[in-house]
Amino acid sequence: MKIRPLLLALALLVPAMPLLRAEESVSLPAKKDLHLFLLAGQSNMAGRGKVDDEGRTPNPRILSLNKAGAWQPAVDPLHWDKGSAGAGIGKPFAEILAAKDPGVSIGLIPAACGGSPIAAWVPGAAFKATNSHPYDDAISRAKRAMQDGTLKGILWHQGESNSSGKSAGNYAQLLEEMITRFRTDLDAPELPFIIGQLGRFPAKPWGPGQEGVDAAHQAVAKKMKNVRFVSAEGLESRADNLHFSTAALRTFAKGYADAYLNIVGASNR
Repeated sequence: MKIRPLLLALALLVPAMPLLRAEESVSLPAKKDLHLFLLAGQSNMAGRGKVDDEGRTPNPRILSLNKAGAWQPAVDPLHWDKGSAGAGIGKPFAEILAAKDPGVSIGLIPAACGGSPIAAWVPGAAFKATNSHPYDDAISRAKRAMQDGTLKGILWHQGESNSSGKSAGNYAQLLEEMITRFRTDLDAPELPFIIGQLGRFPAKPWGPGQEGVDAAHQAVAKKMKNVRFVSAEGLESRADNLHFSTAALRTFAKGYADAYLNIVGASNR
């Protein structure tokens, strides 16, 4: 008997194993108890921190929507936008919220794209560096997640790619329009939206572009309802003086969580 027929014969003797779908490998709570957060922006939201044991340790109440649109335990890296994806804000943010409310689970929706300018975050826009359509993909993934849970907020960190030349000039207008568009397309007119400050690292001083984006972030947060700005003051970078370190990202995540809880607390008063 030839080798190929022999292998086929052996295969027929082995009982077929049932396929385990990714979404069946986790236990989903009731839809109202799975609180969803969309992670959007560029590389500092996707995360470029060094992955450590804490980031690799799953929490049964914290899930992440993977590239295929299935739920899985949330472990770093959550994103796959680029090969450099690492530890980020999402998981430590979720850990804080899960600890605050034992009755809920947190579902993270990774959608950040390293290097993407805010102009890429409009319907139909393609971003070649990650072979994606940042805004369209984020909306599609959010709606997929909303089949199983309740959307509670958007975490945004972006602006480094708009910090040179004249691209910072109309950033505030573009940001405000984007927030409104997200809320409209996701049918959530008062959805909390948290903006993180650009890294201000001593070895790489800000110029007019970074100052302009920072001013826009703060102005939009003051102007729009349920929008908050989170300071990155004193947070350290990796050696590249562009991306936050793992420790800094965890501190930053607390700022994002505090901002979100501030919005929720204010709306309940």
